[in-house]
Amino acid sequence: MPHKAITILLAAPRGFCAGVDRAIKIVELALAKFGSPVYVRHEIVHNRYVVDKLREKGAIFVEELDEIPVTDQPVIFSAHGVAKVVPEAAKSRNLFVIDATCPLVFKVHFEAIRHHEHGLEVLLIGHAGHPEVIGTMGQLPPGTVHLIETVGDAHAFTPRDPTKLAYVTQTTLSVDDTAEISGVLRSRFPGIVHPPKEDICYATTNRQIAVKEIAGRCDVLFVVGATYSSNSMRLVEVAERAGCKKAMLVQRATDIPWEIIEDGATVGLSAGASAPEVLVNEVISALRERFDAKLETVTTAEENVAFNIPRALRDIPVDANT
Repeated sequence: MPHKAITILLAAPRGFCAGVDRAIKIVELALAKFGSPVYVRHEIVHNRYVVDKLREKGAIFVEELDEIPVTDQPVIFSAHGVAKVVPEAAKSRNLFVIDATCPLVFKVHFEAIRHHEHGLEVLLIGHAGHPEVIGTMGQLPPGTVHLIETVGDAHAFTPRDPTKLAYVTQTTLSVDDTAEISGVLRSRFPGIVHPPKEDICYATTNRQIAVKEIAGRCDVLFVVGATYSSNSMRLVEVAERAGCKKAMLVQRATDIPWEIIEDGATVGLSAGASAPEVLVNEVISALRERFDAKLETVTTAEENVAFNIPRALRDIPVDANT
């Protein structure tokens, strides 16, 4: 019996961003230079496949520094960034720290600190409990950063002085949601200091634009990514709002409910910024095994961003992990 015919629309850009790529390289290069174990506080990026592969190579993942024994081995901070108390605690224990915080997250940290030093009350648009939000709020004294999660929060917030306000944002938010929230803040407080360009990172923005481009043509759209990955979850929401009939997150090809793909369907495919291309290829292969699949790549932007590796690892060849 012949396979059903489908069209796969492959969104580009998708998958790894420069910050994620850098963070993974940092762990791999640290293992190549210093050997196993290398300790990593929190998952280096939000993808179980990536974390498991690094664990196989000798990385040990912990949630808190007190889980790490006395050691001279490297301790790496994840791409999401950490509160100030974390490096302070590491210094008190003389731990050898390599910081893999994404430079774009560092930029938000610096913005928040600068606003506070200039006497402004700081608002952070983001999601409670996300490691990046915890890290950004932890740059300033407790109680001096106010988290704004929704439009309702933006309407309800009462400042100490409406003329002395600033906001920053989490880097992995929905572009449209954030624009709506910041729009309320700017309307209520015309003098509020805001980023010259929104803090949402280039990769999050580009992936959302690419998904919007294909969503209206798709009967179903799969986003490869982890359920706890903010930028991946936002891609699903973006697809739904842009007209996709069914959009869902899958961690791997084994998560796909094949019965929802009908003959003649157009299937969209993208991946969150922490999802490796090997998992995208796995999904494409699984689709081709079950369907007569025509693949079309839809490109909305070209990316050539790269971030420097920390000085402690620059003498190691980048391919040392291969």
